Amino acid sequence: MNSGNQTPSATSDTQQSPKRPAIALSLAALGVVYGDIGTSPLYAFKQCFSSEIGIAPTLPNVLGVLSLIVWSLILVVSIKYLWFILKADNNGEGGIIALVALLNPWNAAKGSRRNVLMVMGLFGAALLFGDGTITPAISVLSAVEGLKVESSSFNHLVIPITVAILLMLFAVQNHGTSKIGALFGPVMLVWFSVLAIMGIGGILQYPGVFAAFNPAYGIRLLLGNGMLGLIILGTVFLSVTGAEALYADMGHFGRDPIRLAWFCVALPALLLNYFGQGATVLAHPETISHPFYGLAADWAHYPLVFLATIATIIASQAVISGVFSLTRQAIQLGQLPPIEIIQTDRDHIGQIYIPFINWALMIATIGLVITFRSSDNLASAYGLAVSADMVVTTILAYFVARRFGWNKFGAGSLAIIFLISDLAYFLANLLKFFDGGWYPVLVASMIFAIMAIWRKGVISLGKLTTQNREPLTEFFARLKTNPPLRFPGTAVYLTITLDKTPQLLLKELRHAPALHERIILVTVKTEDVPRVPSAERAEIIALEQGFHRVILHYGYMQTPNLPVALRFCEVLGLEIDPETTTFYVGRDTLIVTPRKSIFKNIRNSIFAFLWRNSARVATTYKLPPDQVVSLGRQIKI
Repeated sequence: MNSGNQTPSATSDTQQSPKRPAIALSLAALGVVYGDIGTSPLYAFKQCFSSEIGIAPTLPNVLGVLSLIVWSLILVVSIKYLWFILKADNNGEGGIIALVALLNPWNAAKGSRRNVLMVMGLFGAALLFGDGTITPAISVLSAVEGLKVESSSFNHLVIPITVAILLMLFAVQNHGTSKIGALFGPVMLVWFSVLAIMGIGGILQYPGVFAAFNPAYGIRLLLGNGMLGLIILGTVFLSVTGAEALYADMGHFGRDPIRLAWFCVALPALLLNYFGQGATVLAHPETISHPFYGLAADWAHYPLVFLATIATIIASQAVISGVFSLTRQAIQLGQLPPIEIIQTDRDHIGQIYIPFINWALMIATIGLVITFRSSDNLASAYGLAVSADMVVTTILAYFVARRFGWNKFGAGSLAIIFLISDLAYFLANLLKFFDGGWYPVLVASMIFAIMAIWRKGVISLGKLTTQNREPLTEFFARLKTNPPLRFPGTAVYLTITLDKTPQLLLKELRHAPALHERIILVTVKTEDVPRVPSAERAEIIALEQGFHRVILHYGYMQTPNLPVALRFCEVLGLEIDPETTTFYVGRDTLIVTPRKSIFKNIRNSIFAFLWRNSARVATTYKLPPDQVVSLGRQIKI
């Protein structure tokens, strides 16, 4: 695998934030990377003893559950993700899309190993969309439920308060998080400190709880309860949900700060709190309904609910931002239809806002709260998507490791060990499918279907529109034979092919036999790297008769901005003033023609709908509206 040295690069439209000391980055990582897993103590331990599972909080059972939680945190988070998976980086970036891009599968033959791995990776990415709606719902709901510990009179207020908090959370997304984001780290540091202090207080009531470090207790609980043991394992998995964020956020903070934050703050605090909850339950069995709040003194319940709510809001914000980032990556790689993406902070490339995704997440999240009505019920829907994603990540990481020279036996042995663990969690969560686990699978299947239909449709449309198109060499020969009238100015035509004449140029020439003095043929390419530096942004090729070809290169985490990129061409000897340039873009209307195959009719109808509602080229590439000429045509598919 790669050495993993971060190589942040400036872009023409956004800039990376300056490098910060490891301590500062580690503090920031607490707020973003560990927000989700850091709020798991609110519900993870409690769910293992829920009435649906039906095990009593006896000494062997409590120690068994704690042992499973402890070793899950060590094996899944500390060893698998922080030691192994973080070694795989794509120019410093992580996440399942980065893994897919490292395998360079986009042009692989259908049915080939690389193509199969790409499909697996994209489905893994789709699974994270389902997780993105569940995390805010279960996190905020479990925090607000702390009010019921103080008084049953709050029971009817839990749902309205949760919905109100989520409404406010999604309503402020368009303002970005750069201003309040600086508070995330310090607030989460306070949160983890409180977790540790509460845990120590609980442990003092029953110090023998540390016996749970012995994995034999966990193994005994699993093997001694048959199918129930597998159900318990699926609930224990709630303690590591959010681990996938470690890898996805590597590009923002770097490998070492993420590890430092985990081993110095997050892991000790989580272990102490879980041990404290177990000790409190053993000393006071009546606290099993809310063992987290049972750790606190009566006077501290309201402040703790407030702090827990703030922590869950931060965790939810991190997940929402992650979904925004994942959506942009999928769009840039051509796997999802273009939609409006707004950069909320010019100095931080990760600060984006996607209106459609934001409101879709809000509706889904609030719908989950209203439908499931409690964190206990939501826990059944949580975990299946994440566990499946972890299986996919392990498989992809193995092939990436092999590609970068890891020994076949060493990489394979690690992958098998991790796969055994991942598949055990996946099977355990699969048992919850009919109790709510179907939800993230349904969301993932819908997103994946959209990806497949869009990708297939774009490829088919590209073949349809480029066939029989005039080669540039023939076009230039025709211009020499019958030169058109030329008038002052610069025209930019967007094209996906390098050797064919743009259809819009031919259409314009047919209707008005005149051309601008200078014509720029622009092709935008998305590379298999997260960012392309400004110095490598543009290739310029002088053609003939006043024509130039400009190839613009972007990474899959960058949003193209054509006016800025074209202005940068002056450094390379081609002076273009975007303010006096006319941009010609196509506005195709797709006509679905009936086919014998019902499946193809449905697929083409969905693709036409996606095409009709996707963002226009002018919006996607940030073109000035008053300088854009749109030429429409109808295409039968």
